[in-house]
Amino acid sequence: MELIKDNVVPWQEGSAKSITFIVTKDCQLACKYCYLVGKNAGERMPFEVAQQAVDYILGNPQLFPEKSVVFDFIGGEPFLEVDLIDRVCDYIKVQLFEKSHRWFNSYRFNFSTNGVGYHEEAVQRYIEKNRSHLSIGITIDGTPAKHNLNRVYKSGKGSYDDVARNIPLWIKQFPQGGTKVTISSPDLPYVCESVLHLYALGIREVNINCVFEDVWRDGDDQLFEAQLVLLADEIIGKGYYRGYACSFFSEIIGKPLDPELQNQNWCGAGMMLAVDAAGVFYPCTRFAQYSLRSKKAVAIGSVREGVNRNRLRPFLTLDRSTQSPQECMVCEVAAGCAWCQGENYDAAETSTIYRRSTAICKMHKARVRANNYYWNKLYRKLELEGETNNFEKKEAHVIC
Repeated sequence: MELIKDNVVPWQEGSAKSITFIVTKDCQLACKYCYLVGKNAGERMPFEVAQQAVDYILGNPQLFPEKSVVFDFIGGEPFLEVDLIDRVCDYIKVQLFEKSHRWFNSYRFNFSTNGVGYHEEAVQRYIEKNRSHLSIGITIDGTPAKHNLNRVYKSGKGSYDDVARNIPLWIKQFPQGGTKVTISSPDLPYVCESVLHLYALGIREVNINCVFEDVWRDGDDQLFEAQLVLLADEIIGKGYYRGYACSFFSEIIGKPLDPELQNQNWCGAGMMLAVDAAGVFYPCTRFAQYSLRSKKAVAIGSVREGVNRNRLRPFLTLDRSTQSPQECMVCEVAAGCAWCQGENYDAAETSTIYRRSTAICKMHKARVRANNYYWNKLYRKLELEGETNNFEKKEAHVIC
């Protein structure tokens, strides 16, 4: 089996346009760390709005020159509107065919679902109908204790049992599918056991990240590092590095930046397009009002007027240097330190998109230290076992 070294590359990364339909702002859950502060049951996308968006996008191929496309359906919980989504997808497929569009047979329908209703007949009917062009990830946070700490119903009841029962069906249908795990301050003690628990459920790719919001307390970075070191020992000791992946461990992070080669924007805001129930366009969903705690939404057009290039232009100028403080540009471990454009905007003192939030700085540095521990220990093991000739050995970058 292969050695899992770095993160799995998304389908058509770098060559696919990402277009997001916010089909509903409702959800069965009330996750405590959710950035969607304006969820509600009233805003549901009418089919006519989705139809107008599709007509505009497919009718203006010069504005969307990418060779492939990912149609992302989100909420809230997108599968609450599976009948609407099914109708929209049928319309997209017919229009791609009738227009002989370059995206015909080069598209994906993408979902991140809470998994609660995954087994339902309407959802399964949709999956069977679109399987060859479908990507679905179920969000499960780990052990029952970790998952139920944050991912709760509106009543406060944990959702683990209702999600976990659907994992075997999901894995059977999408054996290469990955889950998305979110880490916040209260659940740090569960990180190691949660990743191992997900492996035990049969999930081979665990995409895991810390929230970008400023929620971190003194000492969280040390606790985080300790959990990742424990996890590294378990992954290496039990051979999970063969055939399993955890996005916290990657050889490409924790190095100084080459400013000429790594000045691109981390986030895809502006390169993506999101549309809400009212037909308003956004540079990404994090600039819609239900995603913002303290700022006003930033629209870049609508299904009626199209994309306003003047409103979009500031997002196209974003790169690392236009928004990062100098300490981030010269940081010894800057590579792999992520940010969210919407959180940058929401956390800034003014209404600017050019001020990078650095709330996760200490958590990134803790990850880098544990990451170096992981790769140094793994390569020592491989060397002792005479396996280094089978894998490309890279020089470890150490942070003190």
